[in-house]
Amino acid sequence: QNNLSNKPIIAILPGSRKQEISKMLTVMLSVADDFNDYQFVIAGAPSQDFSFYEPFISKKNIKFVSNKTYDLLQNAHAALVTSGTATLETALFKVPEVVCYKGNWFSYQIAKRIITLKYISLVNLIMDKEVVTELIQENCSTDNIKIELSKILNEGQRTLILENYNILEKKLGGLGASKKVAQQVVNSLL
Repeated sequence: QNNLSNKPIIAILPGSRKQEISKMLTVMLSVADDFNDYQFVIAGAPSQDFSFYEPFISKKNIKFVSNKTYDLLQNAHAALVTSGTATLETALFKVPEVVCYKGNWFSYQIAKRIITLKYISLVNLIMDKEVVTELIQENCSTDNIKIELSKILNEGQRTLILENYNILEKKLGGLGASKKVAQQVVNSLL
């Protein structure tokens, strides 16, 4: 199905907005040739047609699925995720991830002076520590993605991330999990 091979999957969650997807896929997929033992599978946003993604699917080990993000995460070995709710969803599926984000340079300069958060991913915000690596702006480069992806494919780092995901799940678990998440995000903003 979806022309996927038996190779382990690295899920690519590049966001939902056209400009964001284009920018993020370019850098995220730039490491595909360095990981030939894996297949990179792009989770297509429901708002975008397949034709938008076609130019990015030029290499043998790059595949595409649409409207199957949870199925993809359920089968993924690791993930490259654009910041947003997808970071938390990926963690709850127990998939080690590297968070990647490159926005408009000017907007970023303004935002970093106004917003004083230590982290951008929900996983790290809720845990109040770096559980998943965040590669932001100029740090979101081919070399850095290659280094960080190699780390989460290594058993030692994977185990540490998965242990932290279990703690995260307990923090969020039970009745009112959505309210707990919302309250923790609000608290981190104060």
